[in-house]
Amino acid sequence: MPDMETRFTLAEIADHIGGVIEGDPTCQVTHIASLSEASAHAISFIAHARYCEQLANTQAAAIVISPLLADQYTGNKLLVDDPYWGFAKMTELFKPATTAKPQIHPTAVIDDHCQIGDGVSIGPHVTIGCNVELGDNVSIGAGCYIGDRTIVGNGCQLYPHVTLYHDTVLGKFGIIHAGVVIGADGFGFAPNADGWQKIHQLGAVTIGDNVELGAGTTIDRGALGNTVIGNGVKIDNQVQVAHNVHIGEHTAIAACSAIAGSTIIGAHCTIAGAVGIVGHLEITDHVHITAMTLVTKSIRRAGSYSSGVPMGPTKQWRRNAARFNQLDQIATRLRQHLQPGEE
Repeated sequence: MPDMETRFTLAEIADHIGGVIEGDPTCQVTHIASLSEASAHAISFIAHARYCEQLANTQAAAIVISPLLADQYTGNKLLVDDPYWGFAKMTELFKPATTAKPQIHPTAVIDDHCQIGDGVSIGPHVTIGCNVELGDNVSIGAGCYIGDRTIVGNGCQLYPHVTLYHDTVLGKFGIIHAGVVIGADGFGFAPNADGWQKIHQLGAVTIGDNVELGAGTTIDRGALGNTVIGNGVKIDNQVQVAHNVHIGEHTAIAACSAIAGSTIIGAHCTIAGAVGIVGHLEITDHVHITAMTLVTKSIRRAGSYSSGVPMGPTKQWRRNAARFNQLDQIATRLRQHLQPGEE
């Protein structure tokens, strides 16, 4: 439900997102809503021309819209070149207050040899180990565990039940959602005749500034060197990042993807949901990998990459799967019938 106490004028929103007003700058809104669900107190946005048909019936008090589509709407509007970015920026104004008051809950267990900055909030049943450093304005949710010698930078927010193993370094202004585990052992075992010899993971995890990690995501510590997450990286829920992976700045990874050990991913990449990346690969900057792709070799040129078979009716899919298994035989027979030089 919108908070009716939160009100912004169109002029205030325009100043925040850098938009140009066409209409009444004193128009007040209390929340953001989609075009179809907006009330007379809401501001909405249109990110693509295919939604223009909804403009005629929307009840929104104002619209964030591209100058290219501005003539499609006669009401109050804010013109920005990228309305989706404008919407994202606008959410900063309307987000609910979740930052706890600076205080340390009496049930928290904190080692005596810790450095705690100004304005820090530590919730119930938090455990903080030896020689931990918490920067200014850090918020630690209920039930979190922070291991020895861990550093948490200024302005970080840890939601409940986050676990930071020993020697983790978390940069400034990170957002770590519930259930994230950073610094657990990577999957390292050496086989022999008697079974498996554990390879003790002697590295750590280093995470840059302005990183957001979704709920249930796991980032393993390095076996020797560190696992490294660059500045501005955004990782969705339930993503697995294995030991010694390096992820470049401002790369985004969607839910349920898994990255095997010692893979290096460049900057400004986008990895869609349920992608699997095998270990010891290199992926260059500005690569987009579509959903459910299996990456089995390095990618050295920027661009979009895909694998897998799209969904179809089950009968058709089964026929296609059977034919796929016959491709090698078909190719062999085809080569036998080709004249030299025709391949």
